[in-house]
Order: sequence, then structure tokens, then C-alpha cells
Amino acid sequence: MDHGIESPYRGQCLCGAVKYAVDAIGPRMAHCHCSMCRQFHGAAFATFGEARAADFRWLEGEQLLKSYRAPNGTVRRFCSRCGSSMTFAPANDSGEFVEFTLGTLLDAPELNPDAHVFVGSKARWDHIADQLPQYEAGRESRKLR
Repeated sequence: MDHGIESPYRGQCLCGAVKYAVDAIGPRMAHCHCSMCRQFHGAAFATFGEARAADFRWLEGEQLLKSYRAPNGTVRRFCSRCGSSMTFAPANDSGEFVEFTLGTLLDAPELNPDAHVFVGSKARWDHIADQLPQYEAGRESRKLR
């Protein structure tokens, strides 16, 4: 939805071919430690923000996005040119929200993730050093800390 003003948040893939704008982010932002995020991102965890679908829009390159549907039904979208991870959708996605990788934002210094999810399957060498709440799986699961 274009409000006639520039969105406070803009992001893009590594090569710059895919660009998006977000008018409002939150309230949930989390570091996901599941094995699929680790493999897809090649890192200890992936960090996602959430926006209402009405507050998120592709500015350029949406046609360059490719999708990977995992065996559990989740869908990860990425740039077909550079491979940058852009969005994640749960298997039961209602379409109300867009989960996008916070690492693709160009500038968002005031944003702070609020939890670690799927800590029960984190890499053994991954040591969480902050004080954010930790959940065994999703936020509805057992809280570990």
C-alpha cells in the first residue's frame, strides 16, 4: 500500500535486483535456530522480522524471486540472481503477515529482535550470549529461558 510518503524501512538482496519497502515492522522479530534456517542461510541462525502484508511491498525485482517449499510445507523465497534469502512463510500461512530477513534491511538501527526460537535444534557450537527469551521450538512451545 503506497501512502504517498517514503517508507521508513527499505531493503534489498545482495545484488540489488530485488528491493522492498516496509511501513511498519513488528511486533515480533526473532532469531531462528532451526536446522532448515541454518542450512538455508549457512549461519548459526536467521533473523526475521514480521510486517502486516498491507505494510510490505516489493519495489523492484519480485519476478526474480524463486521459492523453495520444504518437506514441512514452509516456503522460503530468495533472489534468483544472488541467492539472498528474502522471506519465509509457515506451512499454515494466512497471508496476513510477511516474515522477511532483517539482514536485508538497508538501515534499521532501532530494531531489536525479541526472542530466540527453535533453540532445541540449534547447532551445538552456537552459544547464545544475550538475555532474550529462548523457546524450544516456536513461541507457543516450552520457554527455556
